Amino acid sequence: MSKKIKPQNNTLLIEAAWEVCNQVGGIYTVIRSKAPEMMKNHGENFCMVGPLVSKGILAEIEVIENADDVFGKAAMNLRKKGYDVVYAEWLITGKPRVVLLNPLIEEKALNVVKYLLWKNHSIKVSDGNKLIDQVIAFAFLNKLFFDELTKLAEGKNIIGHFHEWMAGLPILDIRREKMPVKTVFTTHATQLGRHLAINSPLFYAHLPFFKWEDEAKKFGVETEASIEYGCTQLCNVLTTVSDVTARECTHLLRRKPEVITPNGLNIERFEALHEFQNLHVQYKERIQEFVMGHFFQSYSFDLEKTLYFFTSGRYEYKNKGFDLTLEALSHLNEQLKQEGSDITVVMFFVTKQDYRSIKPEVLQSRAGMEEIRQVCEAIQKQVGKRLFIESIARQDHHLPALNDFVDEYWILRYRRTIQSWKNARLPTVVTHRLLHEDQDDIVKFVTRRNLLNKPEDKVKIVYHPDFINSTNPLFGLDYGQFVRGCHLGIFPSYYEPWGYTPLECMASGIPAVTSDLSGFGDYLMKNMPDHEKGGMFVVERGKRTFDWSAKQLSAFLHKFLSQSRRDRITQRNNVESYSSSFDWGKLIKHYEDAYELAIR
Repeated sequence: MSKKIKPQNNTLLIEAAWEVCNQVGGIYTVIRSKAPEMMKNHGENFCMVGPLVSKGILAEIEVIENADDVFGKAAMNLRKKGYDVVYAEWLITGKPRVVLLNPLIEEKALNVVKYLLWKNHSIKVSDGNKLIDQVIAFAFLNKLFFDELTKLAEGKNIIGHFHEWMAGLPILDIRREKMPVKTVFTTHATQLGRHLAINSPLFYAHLPFFKWEDEAKKFGVETEASIEYGCTQLCNVLTTVSDVTARECTHLLRRKPEVITPNGLNIERFEALHEFQNLHVQYKERIQEFVMGHFFQSYSFDLEKTLYFFTSGRYEYKNKGFDLTLEALSHLNEQLKQEGSDITVVMFFVTKQDYRSIKPEVLQSRAGMEEIRQVCEAIQKQVGKRLFIESIARQDHHLPALNDFVDEYWILRYRRTIQSWKNARLPTVVTHRLLHEDQDDIVKFVTRRNLLNKPEDKVKIVYHPDFINSTNPLFGLDYGQFVRGCHLGIFPSYYEPWGYTPLECMASGIPAVTSDLSGFGDYLMKNMPDHEKGGMFVVERGKRTFDWSAKQLSAFLHKFLSQSRRDRITQRNNVESYSSSFDWGKLIKHYEDAYELAIR
């Protein structure tokens, strides 16, 4: 066993990604949440590189002028050559230093870069794809940054860590020119995996037989797949986020990753257990306000016996397991009706689809409820004042007739307001006016299976085709608060290289469902065999039929509903205690192993 190398002492570490200071998807969460540990381990020898693609990025950074460290000098040298480069502190925990490169370069220069990409690496780039043009320009500038860095390194090791094909292109020229830079390439999901999973019914069974060249051509992603394949073959160390994705890399990219780097979060464990419960109750009440406004105009149910389930993520109907979730909910609805259960489930689908606006009836119902609230508060104020005076003046101890304390005006207004609000229309499943509602898979399923929020339905569906944030007019909560207010997250993905959503539930003290085909679920099964005690349920999908998995999920949901309130409180506390296993303080070691291996 060789002596362990400490990269933080004699190594410059540069982490490059398209999502540095640029929120696009899950990689942004990885990089941002990991930054404090990276700074703790590497300090001034650590820097990130990302694209300067929008003015909004400037709000997240503090520009550093006249920096005298090695990264700042390299950035300054690029600026002197006429390139648009910003060197700054990213204003997040840890305050890592970032080099941001503007990928808008002259068309003539871009064409030269494309030609060299084809000549030196046999990668063809078609014209007219703005994103690929930006990726190629970003790679060109990033390679120039490494050129400057090698001149200033003064004998130190240099590691370039590149995330995904959108940042990995410099690996090809670093290897070709035999530069003194060790490279680590992390793929968070293979380019072809997501396409194949959607379109191949037996994706995992057929995985060993796919040829990436043929499939890339079929799906129109030849450039992206070629870049990814080249980075995979030429990097010093290949890493991926889970054993699930490692199997894809082995078959689709023809290289087995040397290191698995599971994703973590910054788990803040300083909150007492009762604090988790208090936050759950607080945010649950906000969700209840939406539920009353959305459903009680048509009919009511017992909120004390209502549980809130949710799923969220990109709109990938099959890959994210929306289809399996709906099938299980349909089974659950029929079972609860047959049993005559007094429990109601409200299931939220929170995703992103194109829409015109929030449906007017949804906003009107909410406004009508608020008007009723104002009338009730006015009556309450009037009754309270008169009751106090009457109580002092009375000689007996009997409670007076409170109706006598309300003016005729408020009684009439109360009746009219409620009467005008109530109607017999079924609460809409979709909260927004979708651009293509008749083609939407969620809408088609609930229509076909008659899961349309009828009074007798025990499972209600709310499809919210926009991500939730604090400015949302329907909830007034940010996403993290919404999660804490729910009882269960459901994420039985068919294709999910890692899966942050159930991990975020765990960190918030909320039980969740994942699947054995997600990286996170696979990790739970291999490393935490008692995960169900901790409130995490893994649906079997890898070697099961769709119907079998749907019935298994439905049975779990039914079991969850049968718990007492005390049991659910205990389970939330157990979930939170398990979350510490996924803190970056523990998982960062896998990245350090990759850097050590690259240097060796």
